[in-house]
Amino acid sequence: MKNFMSVCNHTSIMDEYKVKYITPDIKLSSYNGKLFKTEFAFDDHMLVWFISGETKIIQADQNYLFQAGDIFLIPRNQLATIINYPKDGIPHKSVAMHLSIDRLRKFYANLNVKPKVSSTQKIRSFSKHPLLESCLASLIPYFDVQEKFPENIALLKITEAISILRTIDKDIDNILANFDEPHKIDLTSFMEKNFMFNMPLEKFAYLTGRSLTTFKRDFHKLYNQTPQRWLTQKRLELAHYQLTEKNRKPVEVYLETGFENLSHFSYVFKKQFGYTPTELTGQ
Repeated sequence: MKNFMSVCNHTSIMDEYKVKYITPDIKLSSYNGKLFKTEFAFDDHMLVWFISGETKIIQADQNYLFQAGDIFLIPRNQLATIINYPKDGIPHKSVAMHLSIDRLRKFYANLNVKPKVSSTQKIRSFSKHPLLESCLASLIPYFDVQEKFPENIALLKITEAISILRTIDKDIDNILANFDEPHKIDLTSFMEKNFMFNMPLEKFAYLTGRSLTTFKRDFHKLYNQTPQRWLTQKRLELAHYQLTEKNRKPVEVYLETGFENLSHFSYVFKKQFGYTPTELTGQ
């Protein structure tokens, strides 16, 4: 089974979390509780349909709020924070489908498609589109199948989803048919834009087109300190700004500035500034 969380850091405050796979590429998730937070840069494109609950997705330059019935595509290698909430006493449920590079290569093998390469590949919303909704809803009964799910049927459902996406979005080939790996980019602009995402250094290195060794070397030349120290300082500065200038609460800020829990956030915040977030805001 594919390790869905292999490129994610996640924090949960919940009563129960369940994941069930039809195949390694198709999963149903469900949980009760206050929230489930994940920071990700998926290796595959992810097509997601929300059945119930609410989800906030935070990227460096844009935030999204999705609710029951919404459908969206997350392009691969995009750094983001996702916070899932149950709503109105109903568990958060979603169906997710991996559109892997291997699958897409086979799909496009006999098609004359030349994608235009874009420097930014944003999340694309297809909320409540009847074709996509019927395709993804048809997967639900399969999660009750006890025996091994036939691979050929799973492939048919993934092929159907790709075909629908190409029908309803004329620009989708620029995402799905682009098989390039990240190339070496300017390190300063990337890190200044994406420091709030709590990802492994290996992932930062990959997304900037570097080996881990080269990433650390280039980083030290630019900032004269380790990436870990610089990242913590930048996240604390952002949190301080959100608390003082935006009048936000500590419980709102820590999740969106790269910290995994409130107590650790409070500890390092006080170590940096001499007072806790609560002492600063009175909240």
